[in-house]
Amino acid sequence: MIVLSGGTGTPKLLMGLKEIADFSVVVNTAEDIWISGNKICPDIDSVIYALAGIIDEEKWWGIRGDTFRTSEMLKNLGFEELMKVGDLDRATHILRSELLRNGLSLVQATKAVARAYGVSHEVFPMCNEDVATTIVTPRGEMHFQEFWVKEKGLPEVLDIYFRGIERARIPEEVRKLLKDDDEILIGPSNPITSILPILSVEDFRNRIRGKKVIAVSPIIGDSPVSGPAGKFMKAKGYEVSPLGVLRVYGDLISALVVDERDSGLVSEKIFATKTIMRDKDDAIRLSEYILKLFDRL
Repeated sequence: MIVLSGGTGTPKLLMGLKEIADFSVVVNTAEDIWISGNKICPDIDSVIYALAGIIDEEKWWGIRGDTFRTSEMLKNLGFEELMKVGDLDRATHILRSELLRNGLSLVQATKAVARAYGVSHEVFPMCNEDVATTIVTPRGEMHFQEFWVKEKGLPEVLDIYFRGIERARIPEEVRKLLKDDDEILIGPSNPITSILPILSVEDFRNRIRGKKVIAVSPIIGDSPVSGPAGKFMKAKGYEVSPLGVLRVYGDLISALVVDERDSGLVSEKIFATKTIMRDKDDAIRLSEYILKLFDRL
């Protein structure tokens, strides 16, 4: 199985899935950003930390129990970073950045970081090239991190696009995965800014078309479980609902898993179960449901 992942929702699911299944993960990198000389890959790190069992389960980013003394000292010195970077978390960014400066690709650097954390599942970036999710607002264009972290997601969103996506290429390792594996799981991450960048790399869509593709909706009723998914879906012309998620993915998916509270939507293509994951047991139960659904397709 190949899992397509962004941050927050899908790493929660991976905490359960890793207990019962073999899989590889292809992760969004369009929210990556360089801060204080180091390349931060938020979604990749959340996946690695979740699989390593060290993710901060209150924030669903960063490392459990981390401190922020370096970030605070920089602020005292008059230099405030765009993102608040934890001290332990920063070590990951330093390691990755040194590997990249020494000539490794992002695929190779990600493999090395995952191995250093003892992660046995394969984790791949969606591409080696730089892609930046760009939010168009009445005040101008902003990098996703500027919009979400600095501006707290408050500006009106007119449009979203992925700067540099036309130069992005599917890594050879991911091409092989897509050739050899017939089961694709699109995790419950933001459809617009977490999953669409992955699907937009070269002919990624065509490579999964016709396979067993299950998506888990990150939206219950008319509200996203977390994050700015609703705002972004509206900006791209989609209804903020599980049906809107279904329309984002279109004919790519074989089944959409929605929360039990949306059971009224159940149809030939829509299946309902409990999708809220408050702990690992919830994640395991949802993972078991998804695996059984793959067998039925």
